[in-house]
Amino acid sequence: MTAVPVKKKVQVSFVIRDEKEPMHRSGVNCLQYDAQTGRLFSGGSDTIIRIWKSPDRKEDNFRLISKDGSFCGDNSYLINGRTKVRRDLYLQSMEHHTDWVNDIILCCGGRNLISASSDTTVKVWNAQKGFCMSTLRTHRDYVRALAYARDVEMVASGGFDQLIYLWDIATLTKLTALNNTVTTSSLSGNKDSIYSLATNASGTVIISGSTEKVLRVFDPRACQKLMKLRGHTDNVKAVIVNRDGTQCLSASSDGTIKLWSIGQQCCISSLKCHSESVWALEADSNFSYVYSGGRDKQVFRTAINDFKTAQLMFIEDAPIQRLQLTDSESRFIWAATWNSSIKRWPLLNNAQIPIGMKSDQYGEMVPCIHEPDVTIPGAASIRQHVVLNDKRHIVTKDTDDNVAMWDVLKGRKICDHGKRPMEEVIKDHFKKVFVPSWFTVDLKSGMLQITLDESDFFSAWVSAKDAGFPNSQNDTKINYGGMLLRALFEHWSRSFSDVDEESPTHRFNSVPGHTPLILCESTGRPIFRLMIRDAAHETESQMLSDFVPPWVLDVVERNQLPKFNKMPFFLLPHPSLGIKATKKDRLSATEMLQVRKVMEHVYEKVLNVNDANYSENGIPPAAQILPSSLQANIEERIELYCQDQKLDPEMDLRTVKHFIWKQGGDLMLYYKPIR
Repeated sequence: MTAVPVKKKVQVSFVIRDEKEPMHRSGVNCLQYDAQTGRLFSGGSDTIIRIWKSPDRKEDNFRLISKDGSFCGDNSYLINGRTKVRRDLYLQSMEHHTDWVNDIILCCGGRNLISASSDTTVKVWNAQKGFCMSTLRTHRDYVRALAYARDVEMVASGGFDQLIYLWDIATLTKLTALNNTVTTSSLSGNKDSIYSLATNASGTVIISGSTEKVLRVFDPRACQKLMKLRGHTDNVKAVIVNRDGTQCLSASSDGTIKLWSIGQQCCISSLKCHSESVWALEADSNFSYVYSGGRDKQVFRTAINDFKTAQLMFIEDAPIQRLQLTDSESRFIWAATWNSSIKRWPLLNNAQIPIGMKSDQYGEMVPCIHEPDVTIPGAASIRQHVVLNDKRHIVTKDTDDNVAMWDVLKGRKICDHGKRPMEEVIKDHFKKVFVPSWFTVDLKSGMLQITLDESDFFSAWVSAKDAGFPNSQNDTKINYGGMLLRALFEHWSRSFSDVDEESPTHRFNSVPGHTPLILCESTGRPIFRLMIRDAAHETESQMLSDFVPPWVLDVVERNQLPKFNKMPFFLLPHPSLGIKATKKDRLSATEMLQVRKVMEHVYEKVLNVNDANYSENGIPPAAQILPSSLQANIEERIELYCQDQKLDPEMDLRTVKHFIWKQGGDLMLYYKPIR
């Protein structure tokens, strides 16, 4: 008997963002520098890899307007002291990942780039044209680190699934988006999540660092584990190997940097110049000096043949995630931090660097370099959000304390509130209406990512009036989830177009065409990503046909929605009337029924003896109840109460239960005629 494979649950996500995102929105995790073209590559927590032009030290022909941070030259950069904040360095973005980009490697003489991401994939890019060539889905968890053997064009990837995979780059660059099946070798033996990986140029040795607190050394040619190097007392966050594979350096969250002899299988020397965790290491091409940075924001330079002293080179304004040396005529070091900006620091000649630590008169260490010469600015990232109770609008606050409001249905920002307190904005836009939650929000990229799940996506039925369509009839209902799905897939050829005007999904606003749309497993593992306007293209359209789940097709292709939820309730005379009810009638109606309709029912069916139009569930059709003049003025004849609170005729039963009833069991409503 053949087992039927379990079909994985598919979610739909999209990111609300600007069409052009030329600046990182969150921390920068990795850097690569192409000395031949002078281009810098950076990968960040906002899922995007960006390419920058690295300015030459000779590019100083700008015109200074003032000394207080004014525009200068062609307005392409700002001056702040001696630091150039460059706005003209952005070249292009490479977008295809759906989670943090953790590591990148330039290979094949700068023609290709390999990236590793928390979305569990490794991607192969054309670095010169900036497009994704293929995606490798072999890892089953976050891919944290890459290592590149330049001489043999081999790359290794390691991640939280405790596995290291070896990739032949010549094979990878022949793959395409549709043909990306490849055979790979793996190195097993790690017992914990891999955070760091290194290999030498000839690929004779691979070293991994992990939360196991040891370095594991492998021979990739035989796919064998050679040894473990013990000595660290915390996670090993960075590793470097020398060219011949005989020595390596490691940095750890225990605050130490260690130099190891691989042949002797021992630690040669250990240095603790940092006051906190060390996360980044970068050695020069001769393996003479190592630069280190980490949580304490400080970058030290240490001579590898003299591990007793270190020089404080510079101090960043945030914890340091990655360092990138440019071994060229003009030597610099780029630093990536928790902030979204990237800074370049000019390196001094050896003769200019003092031996040992420099201190001021108070005994504080003084850095050799006081400020960067170039800053690539970053943008603010969203760090707080509140979904308003209309379950359509979101109020956010970013890292610059700017408050904004967003419309989920339109997929865009609708207004900025500057530095105004977030609580005030939320209070000003409060509506006494209850709408069930139908989406979730994720801020991990520094931008709003909205995720839609089959279990609750269709629960948000609202009246057209509450949704902002004032010309609609009072009893017209729309479904937020259905409207949004139709907007997200409107460019797809299979999208149903012949929709009746009274359809719950008819009144939709188009979402911007540049919006990234992501189909993913419930674990967050991506299945397919595209810009929504690209759904009209043949290749993307075919891939959507392969991956779009049935619950989406029901709406997008067939315009089918689930029925309204029913709510039971009791209708009784108000205690002040002194009327003893002969029995408690348990009625049932759609939870979106307006209080006005219940009042009309009471007036026509309870207070007057006329059962001709009495419906099966106790609520007659609106058109059959009363003349239109009476329908409009029913509140002058009847009052309805719940928990001793007079009800607004425009409320629906769902809102009454949430804001006024506030308890389990069936809703109890009390009517009182106005004398």
